[in-house]
Amino acid sequence: MGSQTDQIVDHIVREIELGTLMPGDVLEEKALVTQFGVSRTPVREALLQLDALGILQRKPRGGAVVFKPNLEEFLAILEVHAKLEGHAAGLAARRLSVEDGRALEQACRACDNHLAEHGEGEPDRYYLANLNFHRLVAVSSHNPVLFEMIKVNARKLLAYYRARYRYKGSIPKSVLEHRQIAGLIIDRDSAAAEELMVSHVMFDSVTAMDLIAVLSRR
Repeated sequence: MGSQTDQIVDHIVREIELGTLMPGDVLEEKALVTQFGVSRTPVREALLQLDALGILQRKPRGGAVVFKPNLEEFLAILEVHAKLEGHAAGLAARRLSVEDGRALEQACRACDNHLAEHGEGEPDRYYLANLNFHRLVAVSSHNPVLFEMIKVNARKLLAYYRARYRYKGSIPKSVLEHRQIAGLIIDRDSAAAEELMVSHVMFDSVTAMDLIAVLSRR
């Protein structure tokens, strides 16, 4: 079992990943102290760690807010994230093991099955299948530093990717592109896998503005 600080960090990160905590949501120190039954010290340390990662933003009088980017910040983070994921796909094409290939196939099949069973319904469930696909591509890069960079950066964008799958046509497009990316990785076509992954991860600026506007109305 980790320290009290680690447990609080893990809990907050998990809440963000599940969509329980959304961009702009406030975390109060006093409430966290009560929730975890700890002193203020581990709570403050946890919030400081998450602030350093850019996942939360500390408030001057205590507590923190889940990072909520403006359009310029969103597009800048997205640009970096697309390059990181693209690089992971390119490395995966060069370093893929037999086990990696099997795991990618299973992840693609889970996305296929969602589309077959639910069509464009249950986007939050599809989002989890999508997360798993991207996680496995990053794992298949066999670069733990890159994997951690992708995880940290992705957490700033999770709410926006989740919202993206509520747009008509986005789930079928994602499923198709997952198949194409996995195929390029398995075929060892590093350059094409990287290029397609970058395109797959990016939003156009209009979609980005729409997503930011939608989440701002919460």
